Amino acid sequence: MNSGAVHLVSERVAALLSSFEENPAARWETGRFAEIDALVREGSLFAEDAPGEAVTPERRGAVIKALCLHAAHDCNLRCAYCFADAGGYQGPRGLLPLETGKRAVDFLLESSGARKNLELDFFGGEPLMNFDVVKALVLYGREREKALGKQVRFTITTNGLLLDDAKAAFINDHMDNVILSLDGRPEVNDRLRKTVSGEGSYRLIIENLKRFVQTREKAGKLYYVRGTYTKYNRDFSEDVRFLADQGFRNISVEPAVCGENSPAQPWALTEDDLPALESEYDRLAALLLAREEEGRPVSFFHFNIDLSQGPCVYKRAAGCGAGTEYAAVTPEGDIYPCHQFAGEPDWKLGNVNELAAAGHSGFENRHYGLFNRAHIFSKADCGCCWAKYYCSGGCHANAVHFEGDILKPHRLSCALERKRVECAIGVQAKRALRRNYYSTD
Repeated sequence: MNSGAVHLVSERVAALLSSFEENPAARWETGRFAEIDALVREGSLFAEDAPGEAVTPERRGAVIKALCLHAAHDCNLRCAYCFADAGGYQGPRGLLPLETGKRAVDFLLESSGARKNLELDFFGGEPLMNFDVVKALVLYGREREKALGKQVRFTITTNGLLLDDAKAAFINDHMDNVILSLDGRPEVNDRLRKTVSGEGSYRLIIENLKRFVQTREKAGKLYYVRGTYTKYNRDFSEDVRFLADQGFRNISVEPAVCGENSPAQPWALTEDDLPALESEYDRLAALLLAREEEGRPVSFFHFNIDLSQGPCVYKRAAGCGAGTEYAAVTPEGDIYPCHQFAGEPDWKLGNVNELAAAGHSGFENRHYGLFNRAHIFSKADCGCCWAKYYCSGGCHANAVHFEGDILKPHRLSCALERKRVECAIGVQAKRALRRNYYSTD
């Protein structure tokens, strides 16, 4: 757990490891544990946990390196599980004004300290509803970054309903990554992802996404088709299969999150669904390995973890930079710790229009200390979790909204993340075996 190393062993060696761990005195028996003991000495087996006070991210500077810019608080879909109230964020619907957007770009650049590489994600709602402003802000950012010696990596998240050839060309020229929302099989997608008029959205979107992905792949640019699974499609590996068969090679399918204290929803997942969902991740892992054998590989986002290097404790102690290195800005210019806190008055951190009027001086993140301390060494539930250096404590917003405490990870999300990491390691181990990296001799 603490070294981050993964060892492929036979059943006999696994038994020796258990004996080795249970009887430390036996470590020094001549010959029997020589190789195992060498791994212990080099720190890749039975490593001690890092001292939290020495490696926690609390020493990082209070700078912003990534911004989620809400181009629209409105959407042309009405997805039932949308945490953002179908784009409205429990408030008035509207589009980001250009001048407020420029001030948000300036806020990112001015608040980034010495950091050179920055990120800005156009989000919503549906950002293509305000695409002229999106384009103008990308070009504005390109000019501003030159003057400050920085580089902004632009991304965009869209449902694709308004994705035509002209928009696709601009996105391919300027966006480093694109997230395309589609839940999978038509009947699954259309059950919860409907238009404003109540029509299923699959047939209106699928050809737009296919055309875009073809041009995106020709340009050699990154994209992911991102689906959401609910109680209605606990067999979500079939949605991954379907999306892959449509020609999408980069896929992410994630659970819709609804807390135990939230209003009951028929689609909501609960801990009672865990056995079925864990089995489904096993089926998904088998599906991906089978497609690789057939020469039709698919990249599944949550199985793409780096096992080639041990954990960088500093970085993995708090994977999410919400409230510290990451912020979100709404069309009104309000600043929040992340997009999932948008519209909640208790979490508002400031306003970019007011900062601009003050010459971009005096921004103080009043919740910085709270988020800065929210890492695996201060979360009791993370202490004994074998996946803590890959999960990094989970989503702060889920902890607050569903557990009522930023230091208490959301239980269902934790269980699913552990299963995803287990499957990710298993997939990579089987790939290694196929390539003859390991011998049972």
